[in-house]
Amino acid sequence: MHLETIDFVVLAIYAVMLLGIALWVSREEEGHQKNTSDYFLAGRQLPWWAIGASLIAANISAEQIIGMSGSAYAMGFAIASYEWMAAITLILVGKYLLPVFLEQRIYTMPQFLEKRYDQRVKILLAIFWIGVYVFVNLTSVLWLGSLALYSVAGMEIEYALILLTVFAVGYSIYGGLKAVALTDIIQVVLLVLGGLLIAYFSLQAVSNNSGAYEGFKILLKVAPEKFDMILDKNNPHYMSLPGISVLVGGLWVMNLSYWGFNQYIIQRALAAKNVREAQKGIAFAAFLKMLMPVIVVLPGITAVILAPNLDAPDMAYPEVMKLLPAGLTGLVFAALIAAIVSSLASMMNSIATIFTMDVYRSFSTASRSESSLVNIGRITSLSAIVTAAIIARPLLGQFDQAFQYIQEFTGFFTPGIVTIFLLAIFWRGANANGALGAALASVILSVLLKSAFPGLPFMDRIAIVFLCCVAVMVLISMLSRDENKPSQPDYSSVDTHTATSFNFAALLICIMLIAIYGSWW
Repeated sequence: MHLETIDFVVLAIYAVMLLGIALWVSREEEGHQKNTSDYFLAGRQLPWWAIGASLIAANISAEQIIGMSGSAYAMGFAIASYEWMAAITLILVGKYLLPVFLEQRIYTMPQFLEKRYDQRVKILLAIFWIGVYVFVNLTSVLWLGSLALYSVAGMEIEYALILLTVFAVGYSIYGGLKAVALTDIIQVVLLVLGGLLIAYFSLQAVSNNSGAYEGFKILLKVAPEKFDMILDKNNPHYMSLPGISVLVGGLWVMNLSYWGFNQYIIQRALAAKNVREAQKGIAFAAFLKMLMPVIVVLPGITAVILAPNLDAPDMAYPEVMKLLPAGLTGLVFAALIAAIVSSLASMMNSIATIFTMDVYRSFSTASRSESSLVNIGRITSLSAIVTAAIIARPLLGQFDQAFQYIQEFTGFFTPGIVTIFLLAIFWRGANANGALGAALASVILSVLLKSAFPGLPFMDRIAIVFLCCVAVMVLISMLSRDENKPSQPDYSSVDTHTATSFNFAALLICIMLIAIYGSWW
């Protein structure tokens, strides 16, 4: 795709504005040095709008935009279940899980596990998450983001890797979470505006400039199969979205793991002023998730009519971008870069938080000041992103579908992680030995099921392994009751009452979901 001069001007304005705002919000009062709360949790003063925007900015990246549009081109609106089911998951996290974490005043999810179980569980999960974030998540966002810039703008992959790395470091490494979260509102505005422009122009093209609504009606008439939300077993994409399982099966386990127990997502909510502010931010994010299919999925379906003979489904989004006039192309391209760097910055900060607060402090015998711990965090962030940039091509360059491999890899661990956290909160009998057993069972059972039943859908396998992990953890915990910590907190005393506004938001999202699935079942 060819970018005009005006497009580069738009990109330059975006970059300068983002870096300037990041440095401005990162400044400190005279005589005050950043402490760990400032750097890793934004001083626990994030407002609801920053929390909601940052949750979405951390979640959506360029490879997700292009990949989900490609999936929509191939299988239709059914892929939107990942977005819409995430919205209701966020509501449940905000009501039942978040108050528990905020009451404990924790920095990290491994820290919560230490309080509930013991240091063995904390260290195991801390090292696991650092490894996954550096060698899987951070590396994949860099690599697939670079591929996205190559497919959209023709930028050489090596230059794209360097550009994304420098940009992410430039605006996030000094200010920490505060710089990331408060600039994410810009990123989300760009994402939403750019996505709506793509959707509008693509629908206009479908209707030959007779209006976006007319274009949508043409889509419904010409390609009604693309609006089936629940796929039957005869559908060629059933293995990816196995029918009713998207509503009652493994997708719940995946969503709970991602939105409820994932450090680089939940860290924004841990930085809230209070529980009510965090819940408002969660509700805001849930409504943004309801909007995402319009921004990401709809353009992919329009490409079925506009470009029916694409060489690969992932070319759908770059193809519809060609409909944009000069200037607006630069804006949408800026939105793609925003999606990449916000995810990179979020992961960098979370890697630094876990390493500094859970690993370094556990093994370092030296007494460290708050400012020195902040510097350790900065060094960790820089080391993580540089490592990811170096290994991106060697690690992922040989895969034709790197994102699918990554999903499969993390899926081996997801059932065990969800089991460990849910039983930690809702069953007082759970103990450290049971948690370690569930973690081990998750990997072993996932590998066995994948080998023995290759025709079993990925989502169904996760649901089965999750139920088995619960059984394993309950059994081991009951056989080793003397391992329970006598001073463990009483989570039944946590206040899960929510404000009327939050309850209204939850009800509205439920009504919207019922209407969507009821209309396009």
